Amino acid sequence: MKKVKLGLSLLLVMTMLFLAACGNNSNNAGSTNSGSSNSGEEASLEPMTLRLASGDANPQWDNMQSDIGQFIKEKTGITIEQEFPVGGSDADMFALMVASDEYPDLVMPKGNVNKLVDAGALIDLRPLLEEHAPNIMKVYGEYINRLVHSAEDDSIYVLPLDGVGQTYFDAGGGFQIQHQVLEELGYPEIKTVKDYENAIKTYLEKNPTTEDGQPRIGLSLNGGEWQILISVTNPAFYATGAPDDGEFYVNQDTYEVIMHYQRPEEREYFRWLNHMNDIGLLDKESFVQKYDQYKSKIASGRVLGIIDQDWDYAEAENALKAEGKFEQTYANFPVTLDESYQDASFMGTGYLASYGIGITVDAKDPVRIIKFLDYLASEEGQILVNWGIEGQHYTVEDGKRVIIPEVLDMKVNDNNTFKKQTGIGNYFMSARYGDGVLDSTGNYFTTNFPDQIVAQYSEADKKTLAAYGKTVYKDFWPADDAFKERAYGAGWTINFDTASDANVIFQKSQDIMKKYIPQAILADPADFDKVYDEFMAELDKINVAKMNAEYSELIKKRVEMWSK
Repeated sequence: MKKVKLGLSLLLVMTMLFLAACGNNSNNAGSTNSGSSNSGEEASLEPMTLRLASGDANPQWDNMQSDIGQFIKEKTGITIEQEFPVGGSDADMFALMVASDEYPDLVMPKGNVNKLVDAGALIDLRPLLEEHAPNIMKVYGEYINRLVHSAEDDSIYVLPLDGVGQTYFDAGGGFQIQHQVLEELGYPEIKTVKDYENAIKTYLEKNPTTEDGQPRIGLSLNGGEWQILISVTNPAFYATGAPDDGEFYVNQDTYEVIMHYQRPEEREYFRWLNHMNDIGLLDKESFVQKYDQYKSKIASGRVLGIIDQDWDYAEAENALKAEGKFEQTYANFPVTLDESYQDASFMGTGYLASYGIGITVDAKDPVRIIKFLDYLASEEGQILVNWGIEGQHYTVEDGKRVIIPEVLDMKVNDNNTFKKQTGIGNYFMSARYGDGVLDSTGNYFTTNFPDQIVAQYSEADKKTLAAYGKTVYKDFWPADDAFKERAYGAGWTINFDTASDANVIFQKSQDIMKKYIPQAILADPADFDKVYDEFMAELDKINVAKMNAEYSELIKKRVEMWSK
């Protein structure tokens, strides 16, 4: 539990203030004091700075110096000072907080919620929501019970930041390949890893160097840091027909669980990467390069293919766009091991109450903070954080919001500057509606809808899509109804209890994976199975079977809780 930090003298002062307050009459009932619990009161505009610790780094964070940042400060009086992991992971950052028993006002803890809850670091938001946050309650609506911490604890500790009512109109993942490769080869079929390999190989043989003489790279993976999960291992389940359930594969009929590396199908995917290395198409630095090095290679235009999520390589691709090198940016395809598989990236989850934002026990004024978050969840607030300021970032023409052409050009061709200058996309800090949801005027809350997505495509994107008879990249993926919705949401949103031995097993499994997956991919093909067998044996030694069984029970509990 949280340690008591108040000294005796401070307690005496608080007692005196309380007694003095009791002696006052009711003339302050209409005050805008943010600490008041009267739900009819407006929030204070007195300047207030809130510290927010985010588990995800944001290189485009604008320190509230952007157009939207300044607007929010004037509208609410709130200034956000955001902190990110430095020289470590999000787990390290929040572990240090728990160890010191000192917390910022707000946290976006990713998968560290259990750790903070067990330390008594987060407050239950339910009373604040019910009394002070009508906009937040409206957004979550029927899904409010998906926010509860567990079957044993119905407190709400974080507000999930996934959009409610989300419709996916486009795809930002899969396998990426440069537009110039596709154009020169006459836009070949890209469905399987063999198709993808052949396209890269054929182009590289004809064009081994760039215009300025640099050697081209066939395929580079962002495997040198934590993104090994995004660029190397997660694609193994996508390419073999499984959805993203974190480090696990969940049988959709029985909810029995194994580590996804234990699937024979995925061994074959890693064997293909081993083959790519053997024939010289894989970047030799894939498992030793730092993130900045990876982005620098992409920004140079040398890398023909990557396997990644757009948010991970967007900064580098934006650099290419800013230089007008659109032919060296990427098209996305749902590549699978062979045509017997379908990419399950969009297997339904229902509302995914996952990573979110919480208020800590050290927060200076929880009531004012929840009112601030409630403003961001209001219709005005959501239009602001998604579209920006009317007349400055968008106009309304015939009742429809339209992004101003100069702003759209910056968003498409220089997104790094766009986010820092406008602030659009930097203030998703509260409950919000997802893509495809309409506001009271009949406009979309977000700018991610078909017409706007197409408008934001470069000419290179449009040319590639037209060549394949597609309108948006998601058209390459299976239809939304190709898979049954997962009753538990997504496995990566479910964490072991902090006291469970499974946490130790899990961490050991990650260390083993980070050793053996690169080793298997870089091995002589004749030694691949030997290395992979060693990998499986090492997982058995740490008793992953026990961890798998426990995770299966957590999945089943989630299914039961969400089905009520």
